[in-house]
Amino acid sequence: MADPKGFLKVTERELPARRPVPVRIMDWKEVYEARDSGVLRRQAGRCMDCGVPFCHQGCPLGNLIPEWNDLTWRGEGRSAIERLHATNNFPEFTGRLCPAPCESACVLGINQPAVTIKQIEVAIIDEATSKGWVTPQPPERLTGKTVAVVGSGPAGLAAAQQLTRAGHTVAVFERDDRIGGLLRYGIPDFKMEKTVIDARLRQMQEEGTRFRAGVEIGVDISWDELRTRYDAVVVATGATMPRDLPIPGRDLDGVHFAMEYLVESNKAVAGAPVPNQITAEGKHVIVIGGGDTGADCIGTAHRQGALSVTNLAIGRQPSDTRPDDQPWPMMPTVFEVQSAHEEGGERMYLASTVEFLANDAGEVRALRVAETEYVDGRRIPKSGTEREIPADLVLIAMGFTGPEHDTFTDASRLQLTDRGAFVRDDEYASTQQGVFVAGDAGRGQSLIVWAIAEGRAAAAGVDRYLMGESELPSPVRPTDVAIGLQPA
Repeated sequence: MADPKGFLKVTERELPARRPVPVRIMDWKEVYEARDSGVLRRQAGRCMDCGVPFCHQGCPLGNLIPEWNDLTWRGEGRSAIERLHATNNFPEFTGRLCPAPCESACVLGINQPAVTIKQIEVAIIDEATSKGWVTPQPPERLTGKTVAVVGSGPAGLAAAQQLTRAGHTVAVFERDDRIGGLLRYGIPDFKMEKTVIDARLRQMQEEGTRFRAGVEIGVDISWDELRTRYDAVVVATGATMPRDLPIPGRDLDGVHFAMEYLVESNKAVAGAPVPNQITAEGKHVIVIGGGDTGADCIGTAHRQGALSVTNLAIGRQPSDTRPDDQPWPMMPTVFEVQSAHEEGGERMYLASTVEFLANDAGEVRALRVAETEYVDGRRIPKSGTEREIPADLVLIAMGFTGPEHDTFTDASRLQLTDRGAFVRDDEYASTQQGVFVAGDAGRGQSLIVWAIAEGRAAAAGVDRYLMGESELPSPVRPTDVAIGLQPA
């Protein structure tokens, strides 16, 4: 354990400072200032000898949180990253992007602010990277078996790294021009700079993983050819089909899905040419949807020079404190102020979008919205409360419904659930022999920590299929649910 009296001596939760808003919206760098090692050690020292560390249950990866908190408090960074990497291939991703269900389950959180687990995690990996402790771990021997991984998001990359280290020859196929999936083109740089991804990809390449960017299965390579070429296939294509808002005016110019907008922005920030880029510059922007993707759109719009940004959420504003019906150790729904929300704009709750209104050129000029009322458990626009909000650009960020039903889905002939995800069993095996499904493609829209956990577990299933047994860890089953998190 860490400092035995740490949680008694340090009762405040200290987080790294964010760069001043006027400064950070002028660039695309990460919003946090440098982390103070003294603050991190004090916070790690608050991790108590709780007997049953519920943070383990809150984390699908089963991260050994008390162990690396203790090592951080003692200043043993090299040992800390070894314990962190024992359960998590990519702590630099989760430490920046995960909403930290582990902190909601922290025992200290019963009567004090929880330990800053997420910030300690990212500090451990950042120190390890800067000091050269993150080195390739190539396999001692090759098995002669080959595996194709379709999709290069966190699930696909986790599966690929595990299988490569087990001695299999692994190729990762990505239809975009660069590896990383939504980590690369869905997450803005102010949340995670892309050098973070590049550093991990270099390690994986040196371990032996092969990357094939710009290759779409079903177009550039047929599904049958892929199955013939490789002994096993892992499908990790994500759940990227956006939830639409089919109301009058949906087809107007200026109304886009959030990912259309974010992908183009990320490509432009990376220096790639983006003809006719969707941009917020000089526009009144409305973002529909109050989740993480909506916040990413808000921060991006500020950096592009939007005249105004309005965020609409159909439901009620969450409470500032844990609701009574979501007791510890559940992950509660609480009002959150992300970095993008600090940067300006207006957040509106109980706002139902009724219609997109057009100008003479067929472009969106405004939204007609109404107050939301609850009738028999349904959320509907309240009659007589309609009003208009000016808009030159509308971004729909209402979540995702499942894998895209594209050429790959048609070609693969994989069976789908009634919710549009790929069917798989407890070994992550699909309805086709030798084909496995990991991450959001089988789970539905979920958290990055679930994607990595499923990628690791699916790799163990593939290894058993190829070799008859496996020493790879299998942290979760497809049916597992962390405390307080509903199945996707």
